[in-house]
Amino acid sequence: MPDTNTRSLAEALADRPGGEILERRQQEMLKASALLKAGALQTAILTSANFSIIATDENGIIQLFNVGAERMLGYTAAEVVNRINPSDIHDPDEVMARAKSLSLELGTTIAPGFEALAFKASREIEDIYELTYIRKDGSRFPAIVSITALRDDCGDLVGYLLIGTDNSVRKRVESELKQAMETAENANRAKTDFLSGMSHELRTPLNAILGFAQVLQSGSPMPTPSQKRSIDQILKAGWYLLELINEILDLALIESGRLTLSLEPVSLVEVMLECRAMIEPQAKLRGIVMSFAQFEIPCFVTADRTRLKQVLINLLFNAIKYNRPGGAVAVECTASASQAMRISIRDTGEGLAADQLAQLFQPFNRLGKEASAEEGTGIGLVVSKRLMDLMEGNIGADSIVGTGSVFWIELALATSPLLALSETERSTAACALTEVNGNRDLILHVEDNPANLELVEQLVARRPDLRLLSAANGNLGVEFARAHQPRVIVMDINLPGISGIEAMRILRADPSTAAIPIIALSANAMPRDIKRGLEAGFFNYLTKPLKVGDFLHALDSALAFSTAECAKAKHAI
Repeated sequence: MPDTNTRSLAEALADRPGGEILERRQQEMLKASALLKAGALQTAILTSANFSIIATDENGIIQLFNVGAERMLGYTAAEVVNRINPSDIHDPDEVMARAKSLSLELGTTIAPGFEALAFKASREIEDIYELTYIRKDGSRFPAIVSITALRDDCGDLVGYLLIGTDNSVRKRVESELKQAMETAENANRAKTDFLSGMSHELRTPLNAILGFAQVLQSGSPMPTPSQKRSIDQILKAGWYLLELINEILDLALIESGRLTLSLEPVSLVEVMLECRAMIEPQAKLRGIVMSFAQFEIPCFVTADRTRLKQVLINLLFNAIKYNRPGGAVAVECTASASQAMRISIRDTGEGLAADQLAQLFQPFNRLGKEASAEEGTGIGLVVSKRLMDLMEGNIGADSIVGTGSVFWIELALATSPLLALSETERSTAACALTEVNGNRDLILHVEDNPANLELVEQLVARRPDLRLLSAANGNLGVEFARAHQPRVIVMDINLPGISGIEAMRILRADPSTAAIPIIALSANAMPRDIKRGLEAGFFNYLTKPLKVGDFLHALDSALAFSTAECAKAKHAI
């Protein structure tokens, strides 16, 4: 006989008289216990006050309305069961909008009253969406509701189940977050507007200071040695102040998230040539030998052309400024296996210690050079790093004390862009740039600031091929342009009456003045100001303080363009 100690209780009972009856009773007790547990769970769910449970029949009439639904909506179950459908306690505008959307999707008309639920249930798709519930007292609150079709064993539709939760807290948090974001956005906009206005206010007096200092520097008769030293000091301090203003405004603009860049294939050959032209005079003054990388084939990187030049010029100026007398600066370019181009600027300066390298790219940190004879702001490298980040590139440095430093940037390589101009168009443009009319061409200058008017007057007076006409406001400028037909117009932006942009639009709309090139000359020097001006239709956009060379070059380009346009007009006739 088997050992009962190793057998189950049920087996032992079954071997005894009446064992089958005991086993059956035990199974019934287990089933009853399971049913009691299931019933307890069901009761707990139906009586939960934390979420609403609404069940309907196949026609959408409410059959079950739990305690949570009563608490959320303010109705008792007796008030809604067999009386209404869920659409009656939803926002009617939302119900109609949902019905229209579903009707368009179905390409048919859905029976009114239970449109959304009927459609979703008919496709046997469970749906979860946001809606607005309306309480018995008329108040409203947002909810998230899950809707499920209920079917019997045969698959026939018997009703719908809606389980909902109050979404008020989440909506309130979202609303507060949105308000905070709007507040921050408004603050950023106010900051940008302030920077733009501050830029204008600072640049306007600087334009007169630097402009007239340049006039005196190159005037006739030449200044005496004593006067020249004074002028040099004025120019040195003025350009340094302008650099400081530019870098602070650049940094503030970047950190406000308002700086926009145009990432496109940029020719490294062209950028290097332009940087070299700007840097070599400074290097020669200090006895620094410059060497630049040579490109056997064209090379392009993905960058914003203007900002790439800004970064390179900053690094090159630093390499010259902090070099030793008679030192050298070498610019090297190396392609990496990761399809990137590294541009390294190597100098023979004092070098940086490890702790100094760790402090690079910190605002206003000049790494102990504050007491040196070299002027600086401690912002240039910070701006350069921010710009490289925006151009999806990298920047870094390596250094050995007593040997020198290498500052480098990395940018993704790009394919050559398609040429926008045909050979004929490029040839025509080149001819136009070299053929400037030798007659006394009329330049119209629209400006309300007397100092700025006099500055441009003195610059134009040096050109025997040019004569100047001035207008003190936009309306007068438009009248003079129509009456005198100048070859080129130089236009300030902030003018009494109508702005320079509005005056330009009036001139562009008039066939008699539409082809006259208009150069903007303004203290509004933020990147968005320049972009807005060029998009509005200015031929060129110059900023104050005025650089004499840039101004004269812009005049020549505009005159060449005007000459070419006149030739086209005559040929057409």
